[in-house]
Amino acid sequence: MPDFSFEKAERLKSRKIIQALFKQGNSFAQYPLRLVWLPVENRQSSYPSQFALSVPKRKFKRAVDRNRIRRMLREAYRLNKHHLYRALQDEEQQIAFMVLYIAAEELPFAQIEGAMYKLIRRFAKQYRKRR
Repeated sequence: MPDFSFEKAERLKSRKIIQALFKQGNSFAQYPLRLVWLPVENRQSSYPSQFALSVPKRKFKRAVDRNRIRRMLREAYRLNKHHLYRALQDEEQQIAFMVLYIAAEELPFAQIEGAMYKLIRRFAKQYRKRR
């Protein structure tokens, strides 16, 4: 049975890695989300990936709206990350992920979770091709 927890070590917090993500990372979109990812040479934790997310202040002025969307994104990732871990189980490298919310309005959780599932599946497919 997959582990549905979201540990502190799974969170991407390194400013250096986040800057590198936007400078050199690969990306694609699955509405309402955009994924930016980059293989990391030095492992930061024992997990195969580290995850961060962003909701734009320009589109969502009120903090309560941004926080609600962040909670939904984190939950969608938590429920679907085992698909990602299965694809990365034999890798020595760690993958840094940044998920950006690109929709202009708040969408229902079912739609966000479906997009996260498709995003992870699409990433796994692309990553296998690159290896």
